[in-house]
Order: sequence, then structure tokens, then C-alpha cells
Amino acid sequence: MISLVVHGGAWDISDDLVEPHRKGIAEALKAGWGILKEGGSAVDAVERAITLMEDNVTFDAGKGSFLNAVGEVELDASIMHGRTFRAGAVAAVQNIRNPIQLARKIMEESEHVLLVGMGATRFAREQGIKTCDPDYLITARELERWRDLQADGTFKTKDSFRRKKHPSDTVGAVAMDREGNIVSGTSTGGTPNKYPGRVGDSPLIGCGTYADNAIGGVSTTGWGEAIIKVVMAKTVIDLMEWNGNDPGKAVEDGLKILERKAAGYGGVIALNNAGKIAIAYNTPRMARAYMTAEMKTPFVAV
Repeated sequence: MISLVVHGGAWDISDDLVEPHRKGIAEALKAGWGILKEGGSAVDAVERAITLMEDNVTFDAGKGSFLNAVGEVELDASIMHGRTFRAGAVAAVQNIRNPIQLARKIMEESEHVLLVGMGATRFAREQGIKTCDPDYLITARELERWRDLQADGTFKTKDSFRRKKHPSDTVGAVAMDREGNIVSGTSTGGTPNKYPGRVGDSPLIGCGTYADNAIGGVSTTGWGEAIIKVVMAKTVIDLMEWNGNDPGKAVEDGLKILERKAAGYGGVIALNNAGKIAIAYNTPRMARAYMTAEMKTPFVAV
């Protein structure tokens, strides 16, 4: 059964941002689903869906991402193929328009999994991946947010990132194609006002992204430091394997582990090896959408 599920972040999304989030994830789902419906690959569907969200300034991925403590955008992304177990990821890149495309190139054309900083940029140029001026990624909205945060000394404390109202618009997608291949991908600009060089869960295989054709696929969003501590994506995969491949129970149990062991918050999207989809989050809102071959119309909600 072909299936596709996407997310656009889990946090206390404000009322004025609900509709832009709804529209953005609906467009990403439609584009990815179009590829799967025509017999295309899961990797193409995931890359396309995430690319659209990276280009949409509504989300914290690609253009419009949060600025770090020195006013720069640093992007992370990862992708994994559940049949080959190959994966590609980038972290702390500053002049890559669509980091998910670079992550895919690393997965397919490199012997490595994770490239960071200038090394990732060098590989991008060698592979013909589009680069951009770092200023292209900055929007007036995020520049204003950054200035406000610079003036708010309380945000610089360690406890500031524990808040469920803390913006976290990481994007992700998980797909299954007609060949039964499962692919997961995640992309983010990280957290507002983060320390330069900070890397969260999104580019870390097993934390923000994981795929295994025999079990399923997962993409996460939320407080990255907590998600890393419990290896969230792989934990949900393991829970699915142990519980008879019930993705609904796996995502709920995964969130309980996140809360209990790391006082963490966020959201998880998953599908199992039969294409069944599950979503869970412990934040006020989460932007999510999905479609399967059994459905007549897509599900879209914030």
C-alpha cells in the first residue's frame, strides 16, 4: 500500500499561523503523493515534499529558518532508505538552499553518512547542488524574532528550551512506494537563538530519522536535545518491531519514554511495513498530513 505522511513541526502554533501551516503541509503532501501515485519512488516523494516545505517560509527549514545567537541560519537535514539502510545527512550548513537534496546526494553518491559545515558545502558544489547567499535564507520575520530574543535575557537560559511554546517547525516526511520501499527524511533550521554550531536530532540517523523496510519509518520534531537522549526515531522503530508492528502504540509509547526519561516534548510521524500511519505529539499543536491508497481524500490538520 503506497502511503505518505508529512509533518511541519510540533509546538504551540499560534492561531495566525495555523492556516499557513495547513496550506504548506497540504501542498507538500499533494506533491509527494503525486509521485507515489504515478509509480514513483519513495525517495523522490520524500525529497519533493520536504523541498517544498524548505522553500516555504512558514516552516523552520530552508528559507525562513530561525537565526542562531549570532544572527546566522544553520541548516540540518537527513534521509534514509529502508531497503539499503543507506543514509545521508548534513549539519550546520549555511549556504545550501535545500539541504534535503544535499542529504540525498550524500546517501547516494558518497561513502559517508554525515557531512557538516564547509565540507558539506564543498560536496554540494561537486555534485551540482544549488547553493545560495546565506542572506537568502533570512526573512524579515525571523530577523525581528532574533532581535527580540537578543533583548530577552531569559531566553538565553538552559531552561528556555524546555517550553512547549518554544517554536519548532522542523519538517519531515515518511513514504512507502509500490515496491514496498520505505524512506524517511527530516529537515530543520534548529532552535531560535541556538549557539553557533549546535546540532539537534534532525540530521542524526536514529534520532530524527530512521527507516527499515522490514518494520517501518519515522521522522520526529520537537526539543532536539531530549529526542537525541532517547534516540527517538530508532526507539519508535524498535517499539513497533516488539509490539507486532502497531505504529499507533509505538508512537504513543515513544512519547512516554521521551517524557519520562528526558522531560522532552515534540511529535512523531510513523508508518509500518504495511503502510499504516500513526502520529503522536505532546505539544499544543502539530502540523501533520497523510494519504494512503485506502483513502479517498487526504487528512490535513494543525
